[in-house]
Amino acid sequence: MFYLRLARGYRVLDLGRWLLTALAGAVVAAFLLRALGRAMSDPAGGTAALARLLWCLPPLAAVAWFAAVAARAVPARRPERITGLTAAGAGAARIRALIAGEVALACTLGSALTLLLFLVLRNDIAGPSLAPELGMGVALPAAAPVTLIALVPFTAGLAAAGAVPLAETLPGRRRPARTGFGVLRIALPVGLAVSGLALELIALRTGAAVDGRPINLPAGLGTTSWAALGGWAACALGLAMLTGPLLSWAGRLLALGRPTPLRLLAGRGLTAQARRLGPPLAVLALALALVLTTIRYWIGEPGSADALPAVEAGLVLGCTAAAVVSRLAELRTDRQDVAEALLRLGAAPRLLVGAVALRVLAVGTVLLVTGGLTAVLAAAGLH
Repeated sequence: MFYLRLARGYRVLDLGRWLLTALAGAVVAAFLLRALGRAMSDPAGGTAALARLLWCLPPLAAVAWFAAVAARAVPARRPERITGLTAAGAGAARIRALIAGEVALACTLGSALTLLLFLVLRNDIAGPSLAPELGMGVALPAAAPVTLIALVPFTAGLAAAGAVPLAETLPGRRRPARTGFGVLRIALPVGLAVSGLALELIALRTGAAVDGRPINLPAGLGTTSWAALGGWAACALGLAMLTGPLLSWAGRLLALGRPTPLRLLAGRGLTAQARRLGPPLAVLALALALVLTTIRYWIGEPGSADALPAVEAGLVLGCTAAAVVSRLAELRTDRQDVAEALLRLGAAPRLLVGAVALRVLAVGTVLLVTGGLTAVLAAAGLH
């Protein structure tokens, strides 16, 4: 009953977040049920069933990531909701559980619709082309689809519950936001990026000896060596972890010297938002780099494309983009008081618009460097 009353007060962004969560949960449930259907259709003892289940992990992780970012944004976007719950006697842990329950409920409804469609298609409705995907002609164990379907809301709800800090769920108890990065927070990703880059360059140098154990990559991406793959993974992780510090340094660079009001406002704002804006943008840049590298390889090697990785890549990109939009909406709400104060002091509206545009340009430059280098190194390691 609480969630039904909550839905009556949904705004456009709340409804969009809820529908996106349900849709993402439905798609992941479809992947899991397809893996189940193919496992029932394949001969006993086939090893492909485990590989299909492993292919379901990236979209499941993407849904959990989106659920975590969206749940963290709820207290900032809807403070009146948190205030009302607090007035009704709900504590921090209770509010945290309610936010996670909302996310899990959306995933449950989406997964239930997918399960219903799966059962309907198994009732001699699907054609011969879909029969192996649904496991038609084989008795369906009742516990298997229920267990797989329950995995989606459980993972999303757990991620949402862990993403909302208890100190930030109650009005007036938000912890002060940190804007700087410690030495270890910068030294670790720099070390990873440099060592990974050096390892991949050594593996790709002219005349380098083949390690004798090439890796056959999934999704029809050919082969690579262990050294190239390990070097790329370390460098990609280091560049992703460096996204936040690079955004902060870009903000400080904008405000360097004797800045104009436009540069000062844009630089200080970007520096303040770097810690919270860095992680979702890093994930988005990494996902885009992998997708663009895959598309480039498929175009260069006709016939190597695979439909399932393409659909999963679309879901991962959609979830990461939605997470970025949710984080941007959260940051916009946090800075709304600052913007209103500047307007009351006589600042021109075009000054605020120009500051936003300048921040977008700086963020785009940082992502072009990190994502572009990640994509180039990934493409160089494919054979």
